[in-house]
This record gives sequence, structure tokens and C-alpha cells, in this order.
Amino acid sequence: MKILFPEKIVEFEKQHSDSTNALAKWCAVIDNAQWKNHADLKKDFPSADYVGNNRYVFNIKGNNYRTVVLIVFFAGTVAIRFIGTHSEYDRIKDIKNI
Repeated sequence: MKILFPEKIVEFEKQHSDSTNALAKWCAVIDNAQWKNHADLKKDFPSADYVGNNRYVFNIKGNNYRTVVLIVFFAGTVAIRFIGTHSEYDRIKDIKNI
């Protein structure tokens, strides 16, 4: 899979340096994945939640942080739509359209 908008990770890590290792591991799994569907994704990330409209939520670093991505399986892309703290995530009003 190809991660789109990786600069969002770089910017986030500047303010949350404790996330670097966890995000690197998350990226490595995605970079090596060849997911064709939701079931494939769940094999690598059992705790990932589908929230609708092709959006998935991943817990990062023991659920201290969260990322919301838009996944297009047939294109092999994972577009980062949001990355932030758990409390920032809780303030998102329309997760399906972020």
C-alpha cells in the first residue's frame, strides 16, 4: 500500500516525538501490505475500526494517538486524513467525511 500525505506524520512527530517509533512501525506494516479488502487489513490491524465512507481509525502508541485514513483498496492507497491525540480525535464532528 502507498501512504499518501506522509508529511502529516512528519509534522505531527515534531510536536509529539514520543510517537515516532509507533508511527514508524505503523507505516512499515502499511508499506509492506497488499490489502485487497477489509478482512486483509484486519489481519494486520485487528483493532482498526471502519467508520464509514472508506475511513478507518487506527490506534497509535497504545491508543495515545489516533489516525484516520481513507483507504482505496483497488488503488492500493492509504490517505492520511487526520493524525492527532485521542482528545483531538474525540472533537471530530463528522469522522466519515474528514
